[in-house]
Amino acid sequence: DFPGVARPTATCSLSRPIYADPAKRLELYFRPKDPYCHPVCANRFPTSTMLLRVTRRSRKKQQLDPEEQIQPEVQFEMEILGIVTTVYKFQGMSDFQYLAMHSGPDGKQTSMYDKVLMLKPEKEEFFNKDLPLYIPPPIFSRLDTPVDYFYRPDIQHREGYNNPQVSGENLIGLSRARRPHNAIFVNFDDEEIPTKPLDAAVQNWKKVCTNPVDKKVEEELRKLFEVRPVWSRNAVKANISVHPDKLKVLLPYLAYYMLTGPWRSLWVRFGYDPRKHPEAKIYQVLDFRIRCGMKYGYAATDMPVKAKRSTYNYSLPITVKKQGSHTVSVHDLKQGLGSAGTSGAKKPPSSRYKLKESVYIFREGALPPYRQMFYQLCDLNVESLQKIIHRNDGTESECTERDGWCLAKTSDDLRDSMSLMIKQIIRSTRPALFSNTTSSEDGKEQLAYESGEDEDDEEEEEEEFKPSDGSENEMETEILDYV
Repeated sequence: DFPGVARPTATCSLSRPIYADPAKRLELYFRPKDPYCHPVCANRFPTSTMLLRVTRRSRKKQQLDPEEQIQPEVQFEMEILGIVTTVYKFQGMSDFQYLAMHSGPDGKQTSMYDKVLMLKPEKEEFFNKDLPLYIPPPIFSRLDTPVDYFYRPDIQHREGYNNPQVSGENLIGLSRARRPHNAIFVNFDDEEIPTKPLDAAVQNWKKVCTNPVDKKVEEELRKLFEVRPVWSRNAVKANISVHPDKLKVLLPYLAYYMLTGPWRSLWVRFGYDPRKHPEAKIYQVLDFRIRCGMKYGYAATDMPVKAKRSTYNYSLPITVKKQGSHTVSVHDLKQGLGSAGTSGAKKPPSSRYKLKESVYIFREGALPPYRQMFYQLCDLNVESLQKIIHRNDGTESECTERDGWCLAKTSDDLRDSMSLMIKQIIRSTRPALFSNTTSSEDGKEQLAYESGEDEDDEEEEEEEFKPSDGSENEMETEILDYV
């Protein structure tokens, strides 16, 4: 209790939005007028009970003898008002509270509510007061019930085992040593490039290559590097069906990895230096991200391509997130369940691990599978984009770390053209997002957003652009796989 702070009764109101949404929890505020009050949440449970109104009526009998004690006559009346199908139970702890107070040097607590809360229009002096620092936590614990932690027991190693050599001041010890894949990393500033793999990489692949299928995959990848000396890992996955773990061992056997420069995050054939060959500009990487914003015609929540992870799916303490059960039909049992738990026949071995071409090729009239893509310039299958890339053919004089063998700002021009193509695709498939189109002075289109689109239409449209299984939405530096 603090001077000047009222002590109101607790408030808990069940509004229609909370009752209508099964994922919402009922909040109880012990100090409803305190904006810093952290609520206690109740969970929703189904029930089948009745709501009764019980009335107790007592009537005193007439007392003839003053010394005689006569009990009053009591009657109970019950009336069924209705049936209760849902109840809310408060089962969590209420110890997450953070009061606006200041601890003085003598340990005395002083209330700061009258200093930090503006209850009426104030003058400038109110904002210029010298006050103790008060910063409430941005978020409390997402759990309000105690849970048991099941720690992993100590690993029992065989006799003669030595802990792996690790470096780093704040590194937590590993349960086992990371399997080295012995890749060679090259920076743009490095003068020399490797001409052969490390001996350890050769030995690793020889150990893994145990059947004719692995040997066939090795020959297929060799042919790919003969046709094209620079590849991204996603492009390899889209052309060869190989287990991801084996690909980690095979790539360092045939190529080295570029860390920086216009060929960053790409695998380059041993002995090939793209910095010395102007024709290697078609293998440079382009970091492309689908633009969102009101000036592009759609907000972040209306993006035509789903995000792999989203902050909108963050589970707050006032919500309940339950996994929906997957019902198996008789048809599913007859057809057989796939690896993802859905019906359908298994993929043939020749294409079991293959990705779709859209993970590395950009085509006009098709949306990218992810909001952020890493394309090689030769995989932009649009004539207008290729003209931008080849504007300086035959006149390349210097290879820079930012633009490679291309003209300055070539990447910016490509992104602008690709963004315009994507905007036209969205305009044709989802016209509700574009209600008005006007032309500005510089000739760029200004698009107005219209929020009159049905949610069902949006869901159907987004389902169309599901990523292929096993693809990645972010840049794969792949360094951790090879250290």
